[in-house]
Amino acid sequence: MTASLPPSPPPPVAPAPNALRRFFDGDVWHSFTRSKTAMAAAFVALVCLVCALFAPWIAPHDPFDLASLELMDSRLPPAWVEGGSSKYLLGTDDQGRDLLSAIMYGSRISLLVGVASVVLSMVVGVGLGLLAGFVGGRVDAFIMRVCDVMLSFPSILIALLIDGIGRVVFKNAHDTLAFAVLVLAIGLTGWVQYARTVRGSTLVERNKEYVQAARVIGAKPMAIMWRHVLPNVTGPVMVLATLQVASAILIEATLSFLGVGVPPTSPSLGTLIRIGNDFLYSGELWITIAPSAMLILIALSVNLLGDWLRDALNPRLR
Repeated sequence: MTASLPPSPPPPVAPAPNALRRFFDGDVWHSFTRSKTAMAAAFVALVCLVCALFAPWIAPHDPFDLASLELMDSRLPPAWVEGGSSKYLLGTDDQGRDLLSAIMYGSRISLLVGVASVVLSMVVGVGLGLLAGFVGGRVDAFIMRVCDVMLSFPSILIALLIDGIGRVVFKNAHDTLAFAVLVLAIGLTGWVQYARTVRGSTLVERNKEYVQAARVIGAKPMAIMWRHVLPNVTGPVMVLATLQVASAILIEATLSFLGVGVPPTSPSLGTLIRIGNDFLYSGELWITIAPSAMLILIALSVNLLGDWLRDALNPRLR
């Protein structure tokens, strides 16, 4: 009687790659490394972001410390121009503030307002677009008519209207509440694009087999929307959000330039440009050129990244 052989061990199973490894092996990273424009834009955006986030540690001066300001140093030209000082690389404004430091601190406010308003727009727009596309009927018709009305007016006028109403309701608002009103004013002007984009994608996804299968097994409509449909419509939303960051920053700069943006005690890039505009014809061009160049760099780099992301996530354009 022959002895039975022990069962052979199962073949080793290769461990599943983690999310970071899958990302670096994916098409998006491959497209990024092959695009010099995207890499240059990402580098510029990263430098601007680091300068803004770490402004209290890397800025040469604190432009909002009144005790350290010297009026005798006001309106000094940049360091490489005759009459400039190496102490102020980009020169000073009419109050003696170092422009380089003021730009770093102002970029923090512009980026904060821009990102916060985009998050608000995305939450409202994605939620309403998902609801309109999945439910349909009168809900869809009502939400789309509201979108049509919103698109009938320029976004800057809507932002001015909401900001003006907020200033009337909260006359003695402190800086934090003033920031919230500004974010609300900008955020409520950009949700329409998200709603229309998500609605169109949801109309396609709700008739696919995996949604029908979820309905057959008894999944609730809310669970189907958030667990199954939403992850499949996030691609266009990410592209739109990237592009909307630049638009939100420009709208905030416009409002601040008009004097209805952030409080004067916390000036953003738009406020700095408005201050420099008063000295545009007196020869002190650097007061308005320096913050304007920073605003252009931020908006241009973010827009270029959004264009690349749109192409990278669209298989037809690869």
